[in-house]
Amino acid sequence: MKQKTFLCTTLSLIVFLTQHFLSHAVRCHPEDKKVLLQIKQSFNNPYHLASWDPATDCCYWYVVECDRKTNRINELHLFAANVSGHIPAAIAGLTYLETLTLHKITDLTGAIPPALTKLTNLKRLTISWTNISGEIPPFLSQLKNLTFLDLSFNNLSGGIPPSLSQLRSLYGLRLDRNKLTGPIPDSFGDLSPSLQYLHLSHNQISGRVPTNWGGLNFTWIELQRNRIEGDVSVLFGKNKTVQVVDFSRNLLDFDISEAVIGFPESLRVLDLSHNRITGSLPEGLTELENLYMNVSYNRLCGRIPFGGRLQLLDFTSYLHNRCLCGAPLPNDCK
Repeated sequence: MKQKTFLCTTLSLIVFLTQHFLSHAVRCHPEDKKVLLQIKQSFNNPYHLASWDPATDCCYWYVVECDRKTNRINELHLFAANVSGHIPAAIAGLTYLETLTLHKITDLTGAIPPALTKLTNLKRLTISWTNISGEIPPFLSQLKNLTFLDLSFNNLSGGIPPSLSQLRSLYGLRLDRNKLTGPIPDSFGDLSPSLQYLHLSHNQISGRVPTNWGGLNFTWIELQRNRIEGDVSVLFGKNKTVQVVDFSRNLLDFDISEAVIGFPESLRVLDLSHNRITGSLPEGLTELENLYMNVSYNRLCGRIPFGGRLQLLDFTSYLHNRCLCGAPLPNDCK
């Protein structure tokens, strides 16, 4: 009798566990699977997406991730994929997507589609090292939850949309290595205080540095190889925490000895080479113990302040100025 009861209990447990397993084995939401297969078809069923088999659970497919609680696709990372064509509008169907990465896909062409505005949960958008073209669409400002936007290393042209300043949660913005023209928008004088990383280098951006940037506290800012004019001293100050400032190969034209009121201890890289900066180097630079600096090809004069790392830098960091002198330059001050 006891043996029969044990067997019945065991069988009931097996049936329960089997039903429980079957009901929870498939995580993939059918709508997400449908959309992913549409994306695969849009890319002409590439080998890179061979694991996207309709007979299997899409939560375990290559380059996608499912949220552990909702089991909805929340990440899509296409990296160095051998796919071609335009960004599929079908991506808009992945409404739970928080991270979208399309990186190093040289045969990805066309414009950024308006369909992306339906991805209202998107926090990180990376479309980089591709051949997408056209203008940066203003409608990206509708993605209010974005914390990181990377459109670097593409063929984007036109101006920077002023509406991007409406992305108040951004901590990182990369628009470098494109063909952007025109000035930095006036609205960028009111960027979100949360923005720490700003990369606009290697474009054809013109105009002056927004004076309101003095109220921001960047960690890393790169605008080298543009046609920027004006004064960048607003980025400095003892109370700032900026680490990297690169405005080399621009048209900056300010007196650095008069404009700079102090440098933050956090400053690690300062490249102002190939500009039109005048004046003499401030003594405050000697207080920076970990500084790499390049001020070559400007119009600086006077003795290089002695101390800190200034004499440890290669002399080429000071070459081709109007009358700069002192170590490590070979010419003594008279």
